[in-house]
Amino acid sequence: MKLIFERSVPGRHLDLLPACDVELVEIPAALKREVAPALPEVSESELSRHYTELNKQVHGVNSGFYPLGSCTMKYNPRIDEEMAALPGFANIHPLAPAHTTLGCQEALETSKKYLCEIFGMDDCTFQPAAGAHGEFTGVLLIKQYHDARGEGQQRTKIIVPDSAHGTNPATANMCGYQVVNIASAPNGCVDLEALKAVLGPDTAGLMLTNPNTVGIFDENILEITRLVHEVGGLCYYDGANLNAVMGVVRPGDMGFDCIHSNLHKTFATPHGGGGPGAGAVGCKAHLAPYLPKSALLDGGEHIQVRSFSGNFGVVLKAMTYVMTLGQEGIPEAAKNAVLNANYLQAKIKGTFEPAFDRICMHEFVLDLSKYKKETGVSALDVAKTLIDHGMHPPTIYFPLIVHEALMLEPTETETRETLDWAAEIYRNLYELGFKDPEYMHNAPHSAYIGRPDDVRATRTPVVRWTKA
Repeated sequence: MKLIFERSVPGRHLDLLPACDVELVEIPAALKREVAPALPEVSESELSRHYTELNKQVHGVNSGFYPLGSCTMKYNPRIDEEMAALPGFANIHPLAPAHTTLGCQEALETSKKYLCEIFGMDDCTFQPAAGAHGEFTGVLLIKQYHDARGEGQQRTKIIVPDSAHGTNPATANMCGYQVVNIASAPNGCVDLEALKAVLGPDTAGLMLTNPNTVGIFDENILEITRLVHEVGGLCYYDGANLNAVMGVVRPGDMGFDCIHSNLHKTFATPHGGGGPGAGAVGCKAHLAPYLPKSALLDGGEHIQVRSFSGNFGVVLKAMTYVMTLGQEGIPEAAKNAVLNANYLQAKIKGTFEPAFDRICMHEFVLDLSKYKKETGVSALDVAKTLIDHGMHPPTIYFPLIVHEALMLEPTETETRETLDWAAEIYRNLYELGFKDPEYMHNAPHSAYIGRPDDVRATRTPVVRWTKA
């Protein structure tokens, strides 16, 4: 496929702008470019064909099954997009006079009210731009809390399980903390003895998601948060897996002091493609004084992690999603996500085996270690072969505690027929690995791009077009 720049022909263009209906003002020469921007010059038909061709090469939830573990790639109702696009919302300026933004203010307050109820928290901010940014903000709340109590110099360590999302230790490190990694128990949950061994007066907090990254709800969660609080630490909830428990159990009731929620995972903003997202952060009352505020909108000197009130349109979509589903629909969505995951796990069982053979929550992890020894076919090979069958591969090689991992999250928006179809493909690929492993080593066979050089792409990426 040609790049849009390679389709470009000097002087070719399309006119889509209406005639100017205001007085023309000459731009001062000092503000003008000396060299015109290198923009592609194409006709309208060429532009349309370019984006249509790009669309054919992209796999999304609108084009097929997308069970990307821990990322909640689900179909989101179009009404959420329509509400966020209403002119009164879409065309507002963040610096508009307060009396002209009352509707937007009410939308933010309504969103805060609903999400605090789902989180089990007392207050909330929408400033963080995404999940990892929300983590950063949440850990900063913990840091400020300890500093205000005169314990900031003493409490230097954040505890993170070995199955955690990689952003957890990165966030703790960015906030100036020493990361203490603890091993998981054989059942995939927190090892209580390992936790007790590292707790002490230097503990600032614990970062944890529940259900965890192997799709298991930790039955010891109340004991875990009690132990951390007993030594004066605080508990941070990574809300990446909230889709499994929203409306059923609240992180605040589990003993967590603060939480971030990826609104673009759980509450209906399309996920992926670079954003925008939102990492709403909720907290208990004792952390509320440290929440970031906008110095411009709220007055005074405040800590800010992003401009104004964050990605307002994303919050609107989340609000619409919550109001549409309501008090009954939110927990029903979570329960259906759990049902779908357990159904698919049971249908695959007997071929690829789960890493933890038990009831799961919204996702489960398959362990292909034995399969690879018997066939030579790796988790990567299986993932690449799935592309040839019209579905997006699941997350691979995560969490790190499962060496040949496939992590599947089928989400609540998938039908039983889709899950039956997916299970049949997995079972067929299991047999194919014994019959023709070489075929799987060379997959995908039908994709536009086969197996790129991941190392080269990471170390020497080409991210802009340069004319030859």
